[in-house]
Amino acid sequence: MDLIGRDLICTQDWSIEELIRVIELAEDMQKHRYSNKYTSLLRFKTFLMFFYNPSVRTRQSFEAAATELGGHAQFLEPKSMRLKTEKSTGETIEDAANVMSRYAVGLGIRILEDKISAYGDGDKLIREYAKYCTIPVINMADDKYHPCQGLADVMGLRKHLGKNLKGKKLLQIWGNGALARSWCSVQESLIINSRFGMDITLAYPDGYELDPEVIEMTKYNCAKNNAKFEIVHNVKEGYNGADVVYSRNWMSPDAYDSGKFNKAKEIEKAMQYTNWICDEEKMRLTNNALFIHPMPVDRGNEVTDDVASGKRSIIYDIAENRLHIQKSVMALTMANLIKS
Repeated sequence: MDLIGRDLICTQDWSIEELIRVIELAEDMQKHRYSNKYTSLLRFKTFLMFFYNPSVRTRQSFEAAATELGGHAQFLEPKSMRLKTEKSTGETIEDAANVMSRYAVGLGIRILEDKISAYGDGDKLIREYAKYCTIPVINMADDKYHPCQGLADVMGLRKHLGKNLKGKKLLQIWGNGALARSWCSVQESLIINSRFGMDITLAYPDGYELDPEVIEMTKYNCAKNNAKFEIVHNVKEGYNGADVVYSRNWMSPDAYDSGKFNKAKEIEKAMQYTNWICDEEKMRLTNNALFIHPMPVDRGNEVTDDVASGKRSIIYDIAENRLHIQKSVMALTMANLIKS
């Protein structure tokens, strides 16, 4: 199983065996975090981080990951570079990708909803960089997928529910919120957890449908694993018997208009659904479910403080897992020293 040079843009592109390899190495890296076993894998090597959008955990975790592997993560912002766009002249993706490939051993890109003019443009841009790069390209979150977050989620569920997740029920539920979030974390959760055999219930109010292509992927994965998949529109129905609850706001399919992301309109619309909040009353309907969330948590809208900070919340474990998963991905795709 040789992963050297592989891009990670969507987990659906990797085999289940490859995903498990990443998670198992991450688990070992967590156990032996600062041992000599892993601290020189990227010695004197640079990982470039291309941030169209700001972040908290993504930048911190990738920088820490590179450092703990003995390398360096370099922060880059497109606004400070002369790149060609629809509105300006500059360096093409082909040229930028080829030059970056001469400087570093890997490139990460983060591009979300308000930096694009239509859904899918962010994912398209990352794939174009991957086309021309001769180094691995890692999706640090685009408008469609968030592979490192999905892997971190599964790592957390394996720790708390056991390594076999088949037959466990995940409730992926829309939450009221004031952040107008993209679909990437939610869609990643659907496709990766269905790969691992979980029963999936997707719950949202009418008008908050996700990407039909991702829904078809999820149905396919569930069918392959003899798992259940259902969509409900009742705020409480999905909680019944759930082992995991993932409550997160996401934008509507109408978020883009004339090439612009209408954040204010999306927030105004979402804030009308005050009953779509994960609280202790609804959690009592579950099978003593874990609460997960990729953060930042919109407390008081997506979820109450009692749940987010409760004993069954593993949000901080999953946030930490981002570091270990990313170390694992970087080592397996960029190090040339670790044997699969």
